[in-house]
Amino acid sequence: MTKKPPNLTNLSQGSVESDRGGAPLQGPVGYEPRPGQIVCGDIGMYIDRHGAWHYQGSPIARKELVKLFSTVLRRDEAGAHWLITPVEMAPVRVDDAPYLAVGMSVDNAGENQVIRFRTNIDAEVTLSADHPLRVDIAPETDEPAPYLALDHGLEAKLNRPVFYELVDLAVEVTVEGAHLLGVWSGGDFHPIGKAPA
Repeated sequence: MTKKPPNLTNLSQGSVESDRGGAPLQGPVGYEPRPGQIVCGDIGMYIDRHGAWHYQGSPIARKELVKLFSTVLRRDEAGAHWLITPVEMAPVRVDDAPYLAVGMSVDNAGENQVIRFRTNIDAEVTLSADHPLRVDIAPETDEPAPYLALDHGLEAKLNRPVFYELVDLAVEVTVEGAHLLGVWSGGDFHPIGKAPA
């Protein structure tokens, strides 16, 4: 049985909407609201840096409910996060990435290697050209922050143990004259950083 998308208006308990007078609320950049689709104001939805969802200041304890909301979570062209259903759009404040990669599995080896990640909402994603890796380096500490691209512009941040597990698989490859450290998965090489001199 297909689950219905959550009703955001019930959650917002009467938040200001674009069709209730005054200036229209700004919706997600790059998304054109459908006729009758409402842009809600702040409904108090928030995802902290540990991937935990909160509503009106309280954690959402039921994982099934988080999974349901995750089916309508999107990231717009400006980098903002939104819950988007066929009838409503509501902003979500996100500290870092909305999901965490908390597990990893590996099949085969070398250039035939396939790496799969499991997120904190039990989604499985294969590291590939469609779901590449991005590693940011903090300028103050040189500490890496690795992210896996998901669908709808979303990302999952690799937690520290998973990233260390990934680094253990890293090999050195020269790409266009640059010596890089990275991993093979899905037939593509995914850089992690520069190879040590």
